Amino acid sequence: MTEPVAQAAPSAEDLLGPALHEEVVAHFTAEVGAPSEATVRHRVRECLRYLYLVSRHPDRLGGLFLPVEQDIDEIWHYLILQTREYRDLCENRLPGGHFIHHRSISYDAYQEAPGREAVAEEALRWIPLYTAAFGPFDADALPHWTIVRFLHQELGLSLEEISALGDDAQSPDGPTASERDRT
Repeated sequence: MTEPVAQAAPSAEDLLGPALHEEVVAHFTAEVGAPSEATVRHRVRECLRYLYLVSRHPDRLGGLFLPVEQDIDEIWHYLILQTREYRDLCENRLPGGHFIHHRSISYDAYQEAPGREAVAEEALRWIPLYTAAFGPFDADALPHWTIVRFLHQELGLSLEEISALGDDAQSPDGPTASERDRT
């Protein structure tokens, strides 16, 4: 019996639709001191990947501390303000089909509640889910995921080593990419 192959996750443009995708990119490239268009497109991509994972795995990721940088959160805030489009994204385009709520909490306040070990465990929980859905982290994703940047810059792990952290984890949707490759 052959294992089912995981369906590729849609792109940010597919999830938002071309018009809203370009609107978001234009908004964030028009700011004073804005990064390049390519950087903004990567930010939008990682924001939609974050939302995709939260939607797909609410039981495993719901209520966890936001593991992405402030620039991704700002894109999420912009999308939320586009109320009709954001509701459509959550309920009709993302895999979970449910509205994704946002609640702001400071890192210090969050870290006090569960403790440092819980914060680290929660942050690491994202890696296997991300790599199962999108493949290995690349240099364009690195600046936007807090735990990945920490592992790379502070602990000296390569992107390949970070992505391999998910190899031993079993995705709730079936085997990881490396397990599929071995069969």
